[in-house]
Amino acid sequence: MRRAERLFQIAQYLRGRRLTTALQLSEWLYVSERTIYRDIRDLSLSGVPIEGEAGVGYRVKAGFDLQPLMFSSDEIEALVAGMRMVQAWGGPQLAASGAAALAKITLALPREKRDFVEATPLFAPDFHIEASHGERLENIRQAIGKQNKLRLDYVDAKQQASCRTIWPLALYFWGSGWSIAAWCETRSDFRSFRLDRVQALADDGPYTGVSGRRLADFVRAMKREMSCN
Repeated sequence: MRRAERLFQIAQYLRGRRLTTALQLSEWLYVSERTIYRDIRDLSLSGVPIEGEAGVGYRVKAGFDLQPLMFSSDEIEALVAGMRMVQAWGGPQLAASGAAALAKITLALPREKRDFVEATPLFAPDFHIEASHGERLENIRQAIGKQNKLRLDYVDAKQQASCRTIWPLALYFWGSGWSIAAWCETRSDFRSFRLDRVQALADDGPYTGVSGRRLADFVRAMKREMSCN
């Protein structure tokens, strides 16, 4: 990556996050922390309004904008591959949105780079995915956004059936399928549910976020569980 591209990427990372550390930037951009500190100093001297300090984190003041650099061939491949995965695994609404987004990106490219979109040899076939999978994913995604409880008919790995009332918090894609991160009212604890084991689902009214039952709490609980195993 050329230095000009790296400086642009740093500015974009700082614009898009509340706080970003030099260590995070060095890991994302494959350079040393010393290089990041030097780049941040040079960005500040060039007029980019960077706030923060070493060891705490940095950010760019709200309202600051940069003209984007053109996508590289690798970036185009990454975007196309991501959109194709969303179209295959993301449910009908996300699939349509992914196709629309890819069309917009393609139109924004110069003519000589538009061929990279069609020529990208990275695919996510969807002919083996049942239509009901996408419909359920969309229902769960909507429930997460609206903070609606879901009532699940579920079959676990031991083929034991149960009916659960959950607070859906997030969806995780593991490469071969999705799982639902949730607070389970039935078990009074956090649980993960594989989407392909959900037999039926229905909305069960709204829930209100409660301290100790939010997504951040779920992540902390999973990290504790993993560290104990």
